[in-house]
Amino acid sequence: MNALNDSNALPASQAKIAVVTGAGSGIGRAVAVELLRTGWSVALAGRKPETLEETAALVPEAPSLVVRTDVSRPDDVAALFDAAHERFGRLDLLFNNAGTFGPGGVPVEELPYEAWLHVVNTNLNGAFLCAQAAYRRMKEQDPQGGRIINNGSISAHTPRPLSVAYTATKHALTGLTKSLSLDGRPYRIACGQIDIGNAATDMTERMRTGALQANGETAVEPVMDVADVARTVRHMAELPLEANVQFATVLATAMPYVGRG
Repeated sequence: MNALNDSNALPASQAKIAVVTGAGSGIGRAVAVELLRTGWSVALAGRKPETLEETAALVPEAPSLVVRTDVSRPDDVAALFDAAHERFGRLDLLFNNAGTFGPGGVPVEELPYEAWLHVVNTNLNGAFLCAQAAYRRMKEQDPQGGRIINNGSISAHTPRPLSVAYTATKHALTGLTKSLSLDGRPYRIACGQIDIGNAATDMTERMRTGALQANGETAVEPVMDVADVARTVRHMAELPLEANVQFATVLATAMPYVGRG
């Protein structure tokens, strides 16, 4: 569908610019496609250029930019935001989405430090580096301001068994969100967080065959359409900067979260 003919699309005069990390698959791809098809221009960031190109090809008529980026590397992050600025001239939205679960099912006492560090570098340090770069652009541009949406998780509230690295980083993202939201007020920089439970992606494929529960049993869990997450992110993104969804939780209705454990 041509975004210009989509009744939900932004008018050309209101077209906005986004950076989406982890845009080559899963939630990142779904959000990028939702934005592209509704009038946004999007810089697609991720480690694999070929999957980013596949995302861009899903909405070929929309303005997009593919930038190979490892969010845990400061030089890569700087190059991403420089490229987005050079191509589009400003930044209205960062969807801070890149992340990794790490080695699931490993007891705390057996988790290698290298595995812990990989998860922290991607989920937390990467989110900070991207938020910092976006914050600088949003503070300096004219008109000033913009929005950062961090992809938290249900695990930012309640852990799954044997997921210490992932859970710790997602709890830390909540603190990052709150600090950015507070510090961004003078510059019209809004920051919110979306906590997602069991969106149907490759990362959650195991839910359909059985996931370890807090009582030690393995159970199949329901999932939801990732497009419903993408529409929620777009709603958050398109609010005026005078309004902010600070935290949103979107989950498969019957998943074991409320009362988990």
